[in-house]
Amino acid sequence: MLKLTTYTGADQIHGVAQCHSLGPSKPNPTFPRRKDGISLVPCTSAPSKTPVLAVVSDRGAGSVRSETGPGRVEHSVSLADRLRQGSLAEDGKSYKECFIVRCYEVGINKTATVETIANLLQEVGCNHAQVVGFSTDGFATTTTMRKMHLIWVTARMHIEIYKYPAWSDVVEIETWCQGEGRIGTRRDWIMKDYATGQVIGRATSKWVMMNQDTRRLQKVSDDVREEHLVFAPRELRLAFPEPNNSSLRKIAKLEDPAPYSRLGLVPRRADLDMNQHVNNVAYIGWVLESMPQEIIDGYELQTITLDYRRECQQDDIVDSLTNVEPLEDGPAISGLEGTNGSPAAAEDTKDYRQFLHLLRLSGDGSEINRGRTVWREKPAR
Repeated sequence: MLKLTTYTGADQIHGVAQCHSLGPSKPNPTFPRRKDGISLVPCTSAPSKTPVLAVVSDRGAGSVRSETGPGRVEHSVSLADRLRQGSLAEDGKSYKECFIVRCYEVGINKTATVETIANLLQEVGCNHAQVVGFSTDGFATTTTMRKMHLIWVTARMHIEIYKYPAWSDVVEIETWCQGEGRIGTRRDWIMKDYATGQVIGRATSKWVMMNQDTRRLQKVSDDVREEHLVFAPRELRLAFPEPNNSSLRKIAKLEDPAPYSRLGLVPRRADLDMNQHVNNVAYIGWVLESMPQEIIDGYELQTITLDYRRECQQDDIVDSLTNVEPLEDGPAISGLEGTNGSPAAAEDTKDYRQFLHLLRLSGDGSEINRGRTVWREKPAR
């Protein structure tokens, strides 16, 4: 049971809970101070006279929403707002949040699984929407969307992971959204190792609107566009600004018969989300089910791209098919430094493998999802 008492000053939260807050205090040995002076500190301060409603930022004035002070976002403040390790950027156009990798989020390599990372991306995106005042009843639904029974659904997801965080590592994820044509929107992410500031992953996605009652796609109206793009960067900002980067590549349909398959996969009840269909992260697990075991043993997933063709319901039965796809011009990623965390050209002697994937309905063979993965040789331990 979480028990909250009075909150301290502008940069710490005091409570009987396993929590930390962002602030300029003395750095904790477990969470080294970053170059920009931010550190994570334990909840040990004495109470102050001014009750703090939510920590928004630890940089300068106006960083805390209180009963008397000005706040950058006007909406009711929840307990989650008080404890969440997130804040809007100074211009309010992006959002950052820190996460500790939990023991149940790591896999056989003792590092976070790709599903864990995908879930964190989804979480920080939803938290961004909540911080700017969007609904908690759906995934970032606006007032107009709720009136019209509209929801956001994933059309495409592209994730690149340059270094997997381990159990108890702290990752910082920044996210922002922008328009993407008349029928959708896009959301990008940059993931960093909080202790070093090193970019360890990037992602981009496209989302479209669906009518929750008819389950048909619908164009983004001007009202909805104005509601959510007011919080978007004024100039185009891309997690993958490089020309001809791998996030732009089309995915060819894998033709049957495939050499690797896992047939008869059944959605669990836990795979369903608040949009009444299988959540987009569950598809990642299904894709990996048909990977050859020698790749799982000797390689780690570096890049995954998924095109979502149709939604999947609880009663559907799914086949997962995989085939080898030749690499185009050598490894997809080489190095970890460059503009916006982009990989710079560097000598790379790792062995890379690339695969095509298809998820289909077992009954009539209807295409659910097509994907591409790139795997790199596991580092020596």
